[in-house]
Amino acid sequence: MNQRIAIGLIETSSIAKGFQIGDAVLKAADVELIVNRTICPGKYMLILGGQVDAVQTSIEVGVRVGAHTVVDHTMIASVHPAVFPAISGVSHLPELKALGVIESFSVASAIEAADTAVKSAPIQLMAIHLAMAIGGKAYVTFTGEVAAVEAAAEIGA
Repeated sequence: MNQRIAIGLIETSSIAKGFQIGDAVLKAADVELIVNRTICPGKYMLILGGQVDAVQTSIEVGVRVGAHTVVDHTMIASVHPAVFPAISGVSHLPELKALGVIESFSVASAIEAADTAVKSAPIQLMAIHLAMAIGGKAYVTFTGEVAAVEAAAEIGA
C-alpha cells in the first residue's frame, strides 16, 4: 500500500508560544518534528512530517494553541519527496545547468513554492532556506535545464 506523506508548518510570532505549540502537536498525533527552532525576526517555526491525518490533526491543534500568535501555517498532503532533503540541506545534485530562486516573506509560502515547482517541471531542489539570518524571509534554490528552471520559477512563484 502506497502511503501518502504530508508536511505541515506553523510559524508563530512568540518563541514561548512556539514551545507550547511544539508540545501540543507532538501529543496530538504521531508526527515527526523535522524542524523546531527560532527564526528571524524573533519568530518560532515548527515543521512536522507524517501521515496525512496525523499531520492535519497536529496542525489544527497547533493553530488553536498558537491562536493570535500564528503568523502563517500550511499543510501539504502529498508533498514531493525532494522537499524533505531540501529543507535539511542534504540534496545530492548533479551538474548545475541553470539556477532558479524563489523568494518569500513567509516560510510556509517557500515550502509551498518548492513543492509546486518540483511537481511542475523536471528540476532538482537544491535547498529551502528558512528565515535564518535573512530578516525572516525564506527562499528556494533549484537546478535543471534552462527551460525547466524558468517554468518552475514562474509556476512556483
